[in-house]
Amino acid sequence: MSTHLGPSNRQLPGTADRRTWLGLAVLTLPVFLVSMDVSVLYLAIPSITDALAPSAAQQLWILDIYGFLIAGLLITMGNLGDRIGRRRILLAGAAVFGLASVLAAFAPTAGILIAARALMGIGGATLMPSSLSLIANMFSDNRERGRAIGVWTAAFAGGAAVGPVIGGVLLHHFWWGSVFLINVPVLAALLILGPRLIPEYKAPTSARFDVLGVVLSMAGILPLVYAVKTVASEGADAGVIVVGLVGAALLVGFVVQQRHSAAPLLDLKLFRSAPFVGAITVALVGMMALGGMSYLTGVYLQSVMGHDVLAAAMAGLPMAVAVAVFSIGASRVASMVGTRTAFLGSIALAATGNFGLLALTTSSPIWVYLVFTSIAGIGYGIQFSLVSVVIIGAVPPERSGSASGISETSFELGNALGLALFGSLATLVFRGHRDGWSFGDTLGETLHRALEMGVQGDGLASAARQAYVDGMHAASLATGISMTVLGVGLFFAMRNPVTPTDADAQTSTDEPAVAAPLPSTECTN
Repeated sequence: MSTHLGPSNRQLPGTADRRTWLGLAVLTLPVFLVSMDVSVLYLAIPSITDALAPSAAQQLWILDIYGFLIAGLLITMGNLGDRIGRRRILLAGAAVFGLASVLAAFAPTAGILIAARALMGIGGATLMPSSLSLIANMFSDNRERGRAIGVWTAAFAGGAAVGPVIGGVLLHHFWWGSVFLINVPVLAALLILGPRLIPEYKAPTSARFDVLGVVLSMAGILPLVYAVKTVASEGADAGVIVVGLVGAALLVGFVVQQRHSAAPLLDLKLFRSAPFVGAITVALVGMMALGGMSYLTGVYLQSVMGHDVLAAAMAGLPMAVAVAVFSIGASRVASMVGTRTAFLGSIALAATGNFGLLALTTSSPIWVYLVFTSIAGIGYGIQFSLVSVVIIGAVPPERSGSASGISETSFELGNALGLALFGSLATLVFRGHRDGWSFGDTLGETLHRALEMGVQGDGLASAARQAYVDGMHAASLATGISMTVLGVGLFFAMRNPVTPTDADAQTSTDEPAVAAPLPSTECTN
């Protein structure tokens, strides 16, 4: 059935029916999977190392390539969804994601696993901007839309936090490939229920698709991030520096090209809005901190503290619950204390949690880890939900696909950069603390070497564990400082009162921003 949605026939506020809320539940399925698959390998890496014997570089690419491709393609897929239909591209991406998950589950080599993860990244890039932008069409009431975005964000942030937990339970009972096969039944449910419960939406446009922008954005992001990761983990050489400079030059070319494009992938006018820029920065830095520390603490719990996979997974539950609960409740927190205070308070909590990880040692009681990760989880849950609300509220719904792409690019690129920068920083410190010992490239490789040495390897294992903790402390300090600097910057940037003409469309009651009324668009169910 085709329906023309305009101001005269929009749903009255507060009248979203049961089918709409069920559609929201279906939309959370791909969001949960995409974010979960970023972190689900944190606990699986030791098992994958045993089975496939990847090199240190391959190990990082197994983790990184998925997030890098998602980050590079999200803006493209958000625009593509606006053109060909958001539900259509959502379902197509789900099919690709499912097939790639099967390939990853049965990958016989590290190279094939990296390729499968790359294909999953391509499929995943279609899922997130489509699902978030569809919320702008499904919920016409401002408050209902805010709650819906909170649920969506809880699925996104909760998926990243719960990923290691689900992975740990599966790895306790099955082989490492099971962490990918779990995607298949969930995606099957999406493919069956999506056409029945999710409306189609396509923004009317006759402008040509910006193919050159797609090429420039991908050609710039991937080599630049690769160069940063390589320099941090292995040091700089002429080849890596050239790669990084080429990537940076291509990104500059992308921005210049977007300014002159008739139908740009990236609406540069959005970046004139201070709230929009602030929200993007929070997403980027917050996910850098969360992604980097989730990976490092996952290895810490298993390889340093000696917990098995299931125990390490259970240790992640309090943070997962904190992220999910406070994502859903973020709009209520903001209405009580104000968006500015909620943003700054959530950043302070995340920074406190990261600084608190400096208290971890090779023999810390588990409660230290639980307390500080839970504090950080409260902060991340609030800030990520408010980020999505502000960004969606900065544009009319017919542009929400591209705006969602920018938002999710920040999240995914932040997660990938967190692994690259903070993970590489920890590796650099680990390798620099040999103290006469012959370490391998990774802690896992070193512990295997120590085990083969028998009793003589006890000293090597002890030194390697301490070196890893030192590296994790360096990364914790870096993430805490990053969040603190972000909070100070936002404190000064948000001092000026928000007016009704600001791009975040914030209300006079200082509630989270919401989208403007939906103009006439074509919507097919």
